[in-house]
Amino acid sequence: MRVLVLGGDGFCGWPTSLYLSDRGHDVTILDNLSRRKIDVDLEVESLTPIVSVSDRIKAWREVSGREIGFVNVDLANEYDRLAALLRELRPDAIVHFAEQRAAPYSMRSAKTKRYTVDNNVRATHNLLTAIVDTGVEAAVVHLGTMGVYGYGWSGSAPIPEGYLTVKVPTPDGDLEREILHPANPGSVYHMTKTLDQLLFAFYAKNDGLRITDLHQGIVWGTQTPQTARDERLINRFDYDGDYGTVLNRFLMQSAIGHPLTVHGTGGQTRAFIHIKDTVRCIEIAIENPPQTGDKPLVLNQMTETHRVLDLAKLVSDITGAEIAYLPNPRREAEENDLAVRNDQFLALGLEPTTLSEGLLGEVTDIAGRYAHRADVRKIVARSVWRAGMETAPDLLTELPAREG
Repeated sequence: MRVLVLGGDGFCGWPTSLYLSDRGHDVTILDNLSRRKIDVDLEVESLTPIVSVSDRIKAWREVSGREIGFVNVDLANEYDRLAALLRELRPDAIVHFAEQRAAPYSMRSAKTKRYTVDNNVRATHNLLTAIVDTGVEAAVVHLGTMGVYGYGWSGSAPIPEGYLTVKVPTPDGDLEREILHPANPGSVYHMTKTLDQLLFAFYAKNDGLRITDLHQGIVWGTQTPQTARDERLINRFDYDGDYGTVLNRFLMQSAIGHPLTVHGTGGQTRAFIHIKDTVRCIEIAIENPPQTGDKPLVLNQMTETHRVLDLAKLVSDITGAEIAYLPNPRREAEENDLAVRNDQFLALGLEPTTLSEGLLGEVTDIAGRYAHRADVRKIVARSVWRAGMETAPDLLTELPAREG
């Protein structure tokens, strides 16, 4: 299958590109390398050393004997080039990762809020328009987020996969209808993914596009069997307050002797998935697209749920790291329950990778090996959700650690 991976240089896109290539697909990456530019702006690098994209592709050719194509293109601003590439490459499937992916970064400033909306929404709409314009019959797989649902779903009722059956009262009795699950985005980033859903619904209905929207949980882990073959192929390991995902941050913090930074009470429950399962889910999705005329297929791409504080205690028990409770920069409930359905992925063959000490060890080993690259000034989250909210202490010695 000929596959375009949009945003294929990123944390999820790169291991997905290698995995699909390793599985025999003809892969081309389209990316404007904006994530690397953001590193420069934030003055922080991945904990793991990331070589140039050309060196990455060269290393993959050397270890696998397979080619991955690369085109530097800005999907949000270079529509004509995107359309030309679709006409030239005629992909069978398009995997869309090409969006600014961090909620804290999207709330950092007016500039980053505007950038997140401009980049994410325009990139998605340009892609959909270009597919219609060129007549390319490619199935689209989009990486969305569990965050579109929000975390206010009451009680223990599990979040369904994208759609909700509701009853509408009328004078003649109740009408049963299926609607998109009500959205409750918690950041500008999550809002853009919510807007994506509406674009997908329209283009599937109006133009018959085949679209799968993957509502993904928080990704943990770093390596896949493909990225582990050569250090030049290593995946990103973000640990800073804007881009570092919570479990990876805890493991890195423990590796350098930094307290584990829990925001608020730590009672927030989140969905999680290992990076190895992310790439497998993408493969499942491109091999099982919806039919022309179907509404977008929505799959919850997660394998388990955990409270943030429970994860901190798990890492603390393994490593002996202290836990530090910091002000929560987000506007959210101090605690929430979260039950999620992922029946479709399980039925299609996903074998979930769940938390275990061995897998935590894999990430801890990576964190320990590259601990000398960590900039402790970048660990604590600085982005806040509204003006006047309290920010975290500046110095490691000021962090108020206490027993969990």
